[in-house]
Amino acid sequence: MQRPHSTYRMARRARWVVLLLALLAAPLLAQGLGYGFAAPGGYGLKIYRADYSLYPFVQVYLRSFDADMQPLVNLNERNIGLMVKGRPYDPMKRQYGIQSIRQREEATRSVLVIDASQSMAGRPFEETLRAAVGFIESKRPQDEVAVLAIRDTKEGYELVSQFERDERILARRIADIRPDGLQTRLYDSVGAAMQLCGMSAQGSIGGGSYVVSCSVLVFSDGRDEGSSISRDELMTRISNMQIPIPIYSLAYSRTNPDFFRNLEALSKNSFGIYYLVGETTDRMQRIVEEIQNILQSDYVVTFRSYTPVDGERHAFKLGVEYPSGSGKYVYDDGAFEAIQPPPFPQIQDLIGRLNQKIPALPDSNPYWSQPGMDAAGQ
Repeated sequence: MQRPHSTYRMARRARWVVLLLALLAAPLLAQGLGYGFAAPGGYGLKIYRADYSLYPFVQVYLRSFDADMQPLVNLNERNIGLMVKGRPYDPMKRQYGIQSIRQREEATRSVLVIDASQSMAGRPFEETLRAAVGFIESKRPQDEVAVLAIRDTKEGYELVSQFERDERILARRIADIRPDGLQTRLYDSVGAAMQLCGMSAQGSIGGGSYVVSCSVLVFSDGRDEGSSISRDELMTRISNMQIPIPIYSLAYSRTNPDFFRNLEALSKNSFGIYYLVGETTDRMQRIVEEIQNILQSDYVVTFRSYTPVDGERHAFKLGVEYPSGSGKYVYDDGAFEAIQPPPFPQIQDLIGRLNQKIPALPDSNPYWSQPGMDAAGQ
């Protein structure tokens, strides 16, 4: 008679074999679906950072989303598959784990782009400022926000605030914005927000100063007037970014919705979300809370690598079966460098903590071996 825990282990291993076969077949599917996008009725996965500064531990930051671009919930080791250089890790050997970013110390960054043209004056603009403050109030203490206002300046925008953590300072600066612009250089302003994200320092390892992601929120009617770059140029810049910067667009207008598609295109091209607010600006508060939930629902997969230190880049794949046992999967791939960390006390302390959570295997073999094959897969 088979014991219950043995049956459970066999079922888990069977699910992993299904996921492994799917991962091996995935390159044929990736050409049609593209990385990170959810197929109709499906879900998606996007790796946006692989941190190997604590090698042999690699921390992979990823964003997941269903067909409505909402994050997947309750991901755990049972529905995560990992392959390094084409070889699958055995989940039973417990050499990787997954956590939600919500319970961790790493910080996120966001740039608010607020249309401050005269056409937005009145209730739409008031609701925009109220929603911007609501977004700030719902962030975690370590998260940082910068603010750009689309104004009639030489650049087409005003930098209202650099990245800041203090909610009160940010709220005061936002309250000083006035809707007095005559032109709306939307693309220049969004490009500047992306540049803020791309050029901002990533902070130190460990603690709340380590920034792992940056996103852009745009409050506008989508009309562009006089930008130095075109929509196509901005779209090309977005497509060529190695690390995605999602653009979340809140499209609203009291008079003319003709330009909403500009915002929709920017969001869809950047792994963001397009929100059609229209004239009902009272929805903005719920929308910004939803966006905060998305930013705080990223996951971190941490695994121990057994690739010797050689300074070279090595490929890995992450696959997600969701719901667990469903046979439905998605994957994305990335790379890490096998490097020796510097002998700084803080880094060595963090590596020591990870050593306790993921102890090294005596045989240095984290991989799954098919019955009848040796550890090298021969």
